[in-house]
Amino acid sequence: MTLILGIDPGSRITGYGVVRDTGRGCVYVASGCIRTGSGELHERLQIVYRGVREVIQTYGPVTMGIEKVFMARNADSALKLGQARGAAIVAGAEESLEIAEYSATQVKQAVAGTGGANKEQVMMMVMHLLKLTSKPQIDASDALAIALCHAHTRSSLLPHGLGAARSRGGRLRL
Repeated sequence: MTLILGIDPGSRITGYGVVRDTGRGCVYVASGCIRTGSGELHERLQIVYRGVREVIQTYGPVTMGIEKVFMARNADSALKLGQARGAAIVAGAEESLEIAEYSATQVKQAVAGTGGANKEQVMMMVMHLLKLTSKPQIDASDALAIALCHAHTRSSLLPHGLGAARSRGGRLRL
C-alpha cells in the first residue's frame, strides 16, 4: 500500500490530497487547502513550501503527483503559478518523494474518462472513486484527482516493470 500526495498548485490557494493506493483501488486519507493570503509573493511561496512540507511530514506519502503549468490568459498568473509549483516541488524533493507531473488533460482523462471534463465532473468522479459523502473544496478535489491520476499511472506502469519510467515529449523514457 502506497501513500500518494496530489498537489494542485496556486499562488493564493494550493490544494492537497492524500490517498492510499491499495493495489485494488484508492482510499481517501486527507485533503485540504493551503491558503497563502494576499502578502508579497515571496511570503506566499514560503507558505506554500512550508504547508506542503507539513502535509508530507504529517501523512508520510512516498510519492507525489503535481499538475503542470498551463498558459492561461495572463502570463503573469502563469509565472506565479509556476513559482508556487516550484515551491511545492522543492518541498517534495527535500522530503525525498518520487515526483511526477501531469497536465490538466491527463488528470481529467484518468479520473473522468475525458480530457474535456469540467471541474464539477471531475469532483463528482473523485467523490465516486473515493466514496466521499461530502464535496471537498474545489482545489482539494483537483489535488485528489491528481493523486488518483498518479495512482492509475503508477499501477499501469508497475506490472510492466516501468515504474521508474518518465514521460518526455509524449514518449516514455526508461
